[in-house]
Amino acid sequence: MTDLAIDVVQQLLNGFLFGSSYALIGIGFTMIFGVMDKLNLAFAVTGLAGAYTGLLLFHLTRGPFILVFLMAVAAAGLIGLVIELACFRWMPRDYPLAPLMATMGMLFFVDEVVSHATHGRPMAFPAPMGQVMMDVGPWLVRGDLGFMFLVSLAVMGALWALVYKTRLGLATRAVSQQPVAAQLCGIGLTRVNAAVFIITGMVGGVAGTLIGSAVGNLSPLLSLPLTVKGLVTAVLGGLGSIPGAIVAGLLLGIVEYEALYFFGIGYRDMVTYLLLFAFLVFRPGGLFGQRVGR
Repeated sequence: MTDLAIDVVQQLLNGFLFGSSYALIGIGFTMIFGVMDKLNLAFAVTGLAGAYTGLLLFHLTRGPFILVFLMAVAAAGLIGLVIELACFRWMPRDYPLAPLMATMGMLFFVDEVVSHATHGRPMAFPAPMGQVMMDVGPWLVRGDLGFMFLVSLAVMGALWALVYKTRLGLATRAVSQQPVAAQLCGIGLTRVNAAVFIITGMVGGVAGTLIGSAVGNLSPLLSLPLTVKGLVTAVLGGLGSIPGAIVAGLLLGIVEYEALYFFGIGYRDMVTYLLLFAFLVFRPGGLFGQRVGR
């Protein structure tokens, strides 16, 4: 096998593993859209803020990574609930753009809070796998990316069980498909919406922690790129489709790493946006979404 082929496969492997974090962010966007038919632009920054909270606990206690992880997940779930209360529950129903604009304001507000608290500087984030490298033939598997993939896989499995094997999952699917009929059956929309925001916030906390551990630091500059990547993932997979978000996240990770190898970091995001435009033109419903007429 030539050196070029080895390098291409290596980047494909790295992109596949890192793309699992994009899949988690895409799942958060698509779950909220599926239940409420609205976009939460503050979702990615929720996970980032949760990761910063876990990092604060680490600096205060010097505790193990698992403590940082659990704190980040819990904090992100709580922040998710706050966003549901502030940006959705009491917004006027006859103004559909109100929640969208409110979450955009929340995105910038949380970003500013983090920037002022950290003075805009990147902060080192603990990595449970350190610099572990595993040989797989001629290729190398980074321990942090392997850890990211395994944890993401476990979270996806837990979400699948929650959505399809629990009463809350049944209520969530009912609200997503027929909200009026769900209310007539005694399902409380307020409780379901709050639960979805808490759960997706926790998923965002997992993603933020994993990305921080893989990159090696957290920076306020991550909030906007992660928001864009999450939206791109949700659109590519098909808004409202969890399997679509998973496949699209892995695909986006592969495309980014291959673009990084062939064209350099300056063209990585450009290739991502070209992929988005291509989907919007040729398959606007996404990979698993409904076909959209013109």
